Amino acid sequence: MPAPLPSNEADRLAALYELHVLDTAPETDFDDIVKLASTVCDVPMSLVSLIDIDRQWFKAKIGTDLTETPRDMSFCGHAILGKDVLMVPDTWEDPRFADNPAVTLDGGVRFYAGAPLITSDGFALGTLCVIDSRPRRLDNEQVQALRALARQVTSQLELRRYASALVNTTARLQELERRKDDIAGLVDGQLRAPLRLMRSYLADLGNTGRHDPELAELVGRATAAHVRGFSDLLDHLASMAEAGHGADSLHMREIDLTRLTQRAVEAVRPIAATKQIWILNQAGGPSLPIIADPVRLEQVLMHLLFAAVKYTPRGGRVRVGTDIESGPTVRLDDMDMPDGLRPDLFPHLYYGAIANPTAVQGPDQGLSVAKRILDAHHATVALSDRPGDGTSLHLVFPFAERELATA
Repeated sequence: MPAPLPSNEADRLAALYELHVLDTAPETDFDDIVKLASTVCDVPMSLVSLIDIDRQWFKAKIGTDLTETPRDMSFCGHAILGKDVLMVPDTWEDPRFADNPAVTLDGGVRFYAGAPLITSDGFALGTLCVIDSRPRRLDNEQVQALRALARQVTSQLELRRYASALVNTTARLQELERRKDDIAGLVDGQLRAPLRLMRSYLADLGNTGRHDPELAELVGRATAAHVRGFSDLLDHLASMAEAGHGADSLHMREIDLTRLTQRAVEAVRPIAATKQIWILNQAGGPSLPIIADPVRLEQVLMHLLFAAVKYTPRGGRVRVGTDIESGPTVRLDDMDMPDGLRPDLFPHLYYGAIANPTAVQGPDQGLSVAKRILDAHHATVALSDRPGDGTSLHLVFPFAERELATA
């Protein structure tokens, strides 16, 4: 049976459309997630499914050639009604799906599990789902990993939107910088004389109560001649007031970098566990106050940790810590393994986030997006790679006190 519409359907669709992701080309970041979900859950099919008004469209897929199906046939339409993983061990035994055409055909869907893709504003865009043609169940570790991978999908979608908004805001600020000369010319040149006339006329009128026809005529002529100049000045000032304060701007406030890093580690740990990768969490100790957008920065840290897990061989080790170097710092060390195997993180970080990350959209677009968000936080990124030690990434942020002192 078709799923009922969510109670917030109009707002949910608006949130989906704002991401500008529907009908876009495949991307390695999302393809890697469905491959990992399929491997972790030991199923032949996995999808990043986004629920449109009348269809479900697949941003990433493995195990099918389909790119979309009708919404009224979708399992994911049911999954977005909840906040946690929807697991259907045997579709033949579930009245919601027993007569679904995807179930009744030969070799059809017998097992489904979908983790909703919930935005930071609480809207379910779709699911990360896994599918099998035989009945089964996921164990607790697999469910936790599916949840964690779904959070990675949502974070990637939102980070792309905010990185694009930051590019637009930067362009607006650069344009306003170029307009400074125009504003100075208007105030110091064209508009100063008429403003003096208006001030003189109004002062005389206020002091004496007498109307000076000759001065009033001069004011009228000057004002009429410079209406365009006044209008341009108001437009420039309005643009300056609006730049950087849109709905997609970063929402900066004082946060604790230590606590935020701990949250990011715990969010990625279930994914690391599926590859038997040990995350040594040394992000403890004293509070490290910085000025940041807590939601976007946590998403960036999650993505960097996920990249470390993705590019580390099974059984590897990742160390995460916080400290003070030239400022509050997050350290991520992807360590070499005792048998000589090395993690493959360095080239992905270097070419994806360091060496001209916006010049060409490569396979690590998510890392270039993360770098743009870090740049907006005025973070310094240092990367090194040493045989025997592994890859080391240091993110150094300005002290909150210094930021507040100059605000």
